[in-house]
Amino acid sequence: MEDKEIFNIIGLNVRVERTIKRLTQAQLAELIDVHEKYIGKIEAGKQNITVKTLNKIANALKIDLIRLFENKN
Repeated sequence: MEDKEIFNIIGLNVRVERTIKRLTQAQLAELIDVHEKYIGKIEAGKQNITVKTLNKIANALKIDLIRLFENKN
């Protein structure tokens, strides 16, 4: 699997889970102490993201980290 494909899967999953929780990008960014543009880049699949940050996102969304890697296609 290509890096770009992984970033796209993670980005889509972050967007879906964030939307389910009714959070804006700005609200999620505040919860994990990053800029909202960073969340936008993650969701667009344009950001290489660390496991540490992925874990912060999963915790903020109250989901298991593995859900961010699920390919739902």
